[in-house]
Amino acid sequence: MTRHCRQHTLARAILASLIAATAAPALAQSATETQDGKTPAANATRDATTLDKVVVTVERREQDLQKYAGTAQAISGEDARALGINNELRNIQALVPGMSMANQEGNLEIFIRGVGSANNTELGDPGAAPHINGAYIPRPRGLGGMFYDVERVEVNKGPQGTLRGRNALAGTLNIITKRPDLGTFGGYVQMEAGNRDHRGGEFALNLPLGDTAALRVAGYKVEKDSSFENAGKAQNLKPAGVQDDRGARVSFLFKPDDKLSIFAMADIGKEGGTGYPGANIIGAARAGYSPDDMELRKVIYRGVEGKLDSTNWGFQTNISYDFGPVTLEYSGSYRDVDFRQTNAASEGILWPGRNIDQASATNPGGIDYDNYSTQYWLTLSKSQVHELRLSSSDDQRFRWTTGLFHFNEKQQVGYLSLVDKGKWYSGTEFTMPDVKGRSTAGFFDGTFDVNDTLRLKGGVRRTTEFKSRYGIGGNWAMGLPGQGGDFATRVGTPGFYPAFMDRPNFDVSGIVSQADKARFLLEGIASYGINDTILQQLGPAAEGGAFGCVDRPDIGGDTIDCPYQSWVQVSGIPAQQFGESKFNFTDWRVGLEYDRTPNHLLYATVSSGHKAGGFNDTFHADEIPETFKPESIVAWEVGSKLTGEWFGRPSTFNVSAFYYDYSDQVFQDLAVIAVNELGEATGYSLVNRNVGKSTLYGVEAESVLRFDHGFMLNLNALWLDSEIKKGKVADVRSQNYGAGGITSIIDLSGNELPLASKLTFNARLQHISELARGTLDWQILASYRSSFFLTQYNERDVVFIADTAGTVDHVETARQAGFPDRQSAATTLNAGIGFTTMSGKWRFEAWGSNLLNKDVSQKALVGSGINVRFLNDARSYGLRARYQF
Repeated sequence: MTRHCRQHTLARAILASLIAATAAPALAQSATETQDGKTPAANATRDATTLDKVVVTVERREQDLQKYAGTAQAISGEDARALGINNELRNIQALVPGMSMANQEGNLEIFIRGVGSANNTELGDPGAAPHINGAYIPRPRGLGGMFYDVERVEVNKGPQGTLRGRNALAGTLNIITKRPDLGTFGGYVQMEAGNRDHRGGEFALNLPLGDTAALRVAGYKVEKDSSFENAGKAQNLKPAGVQDDRGARVSFLFKPDDKLSIFAMADIGKEGGTGYPGANIIGAARAGYSPDDMELRKVIYRGVEGKLDSTNWGFQTNISYDFGPVTLEYSGSYRDVDFRQTNAASEGILWPGRNIDQASATNPGGIDYDNYSTQYWLTLSKSQVHELRLSSSDDQRFRWTTGLFHFNEKQQVGYLSLVDKGKWYSGTEFTMPDVKGRSTAGFFDGTFDVNDTLRLKGGVRRTTEFKSRYGIGGNWAMGLPGQGGDFATRVGTPGFYPAFMDRPNFDVSGIVSQADKARFLLEGIASYGINDTILQQLGPAAEGGAFGCVDRPDIGGDTIDCPYQSWVQVSGIPAQQFGESKFNFTDWRVGLEYDRTPNHLLYATVSSGHKAGGFNDTFHADEIPETFKPESIVAWEVGSKLTGEWFGRPSTFNVSAFYYDYSDQVFQDLAVIAVNELGEATGYSLVNRNVGKSTLYGVEAESVLRFDHGFMLNLNALWLDSEIKKGKVADVRSQNYGAGGITSIIDLSGNELPLASKLTFNARLQHISELARGTLDWQILASYRSSFFLTQYNERDVVFIADTAGTVDHVETARQAGFPDRQSAATTLNAGIGFTTMSGKWRFEAWGSNLLNKDVSQKALVGSGINVRFLNDARSYGLRARYQF
């Protein structure tokens, strides 16, 4: 009954919105459009009688955003910079209702209207496709480092399977850099400083090469301290999140006439510092603290200091020739990612009363700061994207685009999670020297003018996807107990680094003996740490002898004596990993556009999108991993876009309603990976399965209003309802390693999708005024987001089971078990003020981002014993000076 009532309420809301947008008797159908491409300061002399035309390329053609039959937003680089969003691309979500962006180990995860992907492995794919200048980015690592000298950012909401293709399930994000200006010499130099010891600079230089070609060179550098605090006693450790980033870009444009255009761009970005931060809150939650009461940025660091070393470079070109009736266009890009990170090691966050003194025999509840357990990451990706398009001219009655798309990626990836002082287990390694991905598609899309006011739209795309992987994955496990008790193995201490791709061998099919197993684990280490004992312990066994016993106080040797027990062993090494998958699927769209008046567009569309499928890990050399199919969405949308006058001032009033049918949704489930001699399951691992189905629907509205005296107001709101209709999976929160890793089963039906707030709203007020010595402009952005869940579990109770028969051991609330996952509603505030001198050469700005200093969790990584939160950027503010020439 509740669902029935909610659906009727939505229907009435949609109807009322559309009627209001259609009627609007106060709106005269006239507006003056301008497009000069200048900065807000350069446009400061305009008054509130003009309405800027926003040009976007969401349909692979330049068009007025008000003439696009869909929901999209375009944020200019100037507006983003003025609000403190420069070099922090994820902060742009404050301007885009329904968008959620988080950063985990350098992967920028984009969710739009509750749809996206958090699978950051080498087999994962983004659910909202990122692009730069229209070129697809397969590995969104270092994407924030491209956010400088930017023309605009386009966000297209809803599946874009036909025109944008690969992994545009939720929509697309396209960063459009500034192109060279023909015949113009100019540029700028910018310096800025702010809180958290923020220091940065940016420049651009535009060089004409005659009248038909130009070169543009741009670059930036920024250093900034972390928003996290080291709350432990190891004060020599810098917290995660310290930034040391830089980048450069060279663009070339050759346009000898109106027919031929050649654009080329090369760029490089480097990220350093202490890596991307997360905060494990499970201890504080189990101690009874709510996330709203926790100081999420106070982290107890110990052992390893985080380190990030990432280089992302690429080249792209676009060549087009206008033959008159048709235009032929080729786009190609190459991108090389070299990402390396050592995670900052910590004992979670600080909570009142927690003992943070050094652990000792008299203080067993303290922190062991001499613990170097951490994770190491390596991603090497080389990818190519090629697209050939043939398009009709814009003046034809039937306008169409057809083309071919090809994507190819080769990866080498490594992940090593180490447990220093481990007694029975020392870590998990996944090293893949050969990972391949390929996607090929053909597409056609067209618009037909039935008459002067009615147009029909349609398109289709056929895609073939292939993935394969070879390598190793699994646990480093050994038992090395001494006489009278347990000893520990030290590994990962200062100076340690994994071998990853420098391993001499990735074939484990013939490794059976203890000597071979010990040798294989040691081959995974490129350099040993100063206090590591693993070489002394495993080295003799690797040579065919007995395991070496180390008697040291830091590994238990003060209470336990050598020699080792007679049954010591290496009980686990990574298993062979080989898998491949191949899928074919078709995306399509149909729709109609109706011009009620020259400035009032009504539209209706139905479109589809897919996210690539794949395969799972395997734990036996003779098994081929189970594949999982591509996820898919079919979306219905109706909308109205109205441009006109409101109280004599030009304004826009847009509204749309949508419904998504989300099928073949991937959730993680359990698979048996080990059995005993009686055939009983003794080991489990998580795998991806297409067991989910969800629906989403909502209403989105936006308006731009101009007022007297230079004021302008942008309003944008989204109401969204999401529900998981089907999804019965393993509850990883309840994993019982005492019974091989078994979990209880949870039915997710009725839950909301993660990151899907019911209401998001933002309001941006801008003002421009002329002063005696120049122009003053300011803007303030208030963004509201209602509460949302961070995981699909929606804080449901956790059921712990005791055995494979499913016997319930006990039940805890999510908060008792340490897994609160509801983010409370929050309002954030950004603001900026700038002054441009009369000559237009100098501009001075003050900006502030997240001025209310709200801590908002943008992602939670949940598993047995972990509830890691990845947060928004904390309050930042500063001053900026720019000289334009």
